[in-house]
Amino acid sequence: MTPQADLIERLRARLADEPLTREVSMFGGRSFMVNEKLVASALKDGDLLVRVDAERHGELTLRHGARQAEMGAGRDMGPGWIAVSAASIASDEGLSFWLDAALDYNHATTKSRT
Repeated sequence: MTPQADLIERLRARLADEPLTREVSMFGGRSFMVNEKLVASALKDGDLLVRVDAERHGELTLRHGARQAEMGAGRDMGPGWIAVSAASIASDEGLSFWLDAALDYNHATTKSRT
């Protein structure tokens, strides 16, 4: 199984209880939408792209393996878009941390708590 395929399966399992979830091809990976907004994307190399609260961007990019997401070389996606290395999400705890941050933002912006 490729790193991306493994991450996709882990994301599916972790998001199974979220209402209004769907998968789409986006950002060169497999993206997971909750309440019609992107939460996370499994990238081809096994890295994770997450959409988080822009107010937490500085704090979250200080975490090991996190960096400003880019839409191509040198083109930042802006605050709230963070790329996380595959090594940093290898454990269930690592993946859960980032998905929780993304889901918190998603739920706050869609006014939908589950």
